[in-house]
Amino acid sequence: MLYELRIYDCCPGRLPALLDRFQNTTLAIWDRYGIRQAGFWTTVIGPHNHRLTYLLQWESLAEREKKWNAFMADPEWQEKRAASEAEKPIVANVASEILTPTAFSSVR
Repeated sequence: MLYELRIYDCCPGRLPALLDRFQNTTLAIWDRYGIRQAGFWTTVIGPHNHRLTYLLQWESLAEREKKWNAFMADPEWQEKRAASEAEKPIVANVASEILTPTAFSSVR
């Protein structure tokens, strides 16, 4: 099992718009493609109070490539993403890392 750590740094004041987009648009589209999330977090204490951090769960890199590319090409996703950013951008920066659990990890 692989996990993808994704960190979205929002433009000032735009974190609520990103959270809304995930809750009301993105997750339903992910369900259609079988993209599995392992959790979402916002920062309560720390220097990044306009950040969304989440984990995706993948069986393999091949699964990730197939499903993520299909999601990114989805016409509904492209339309709703553009509409959500019509006034101004939501995300300033995205970071992504692929992680594998250690032998002693409680998550496998």
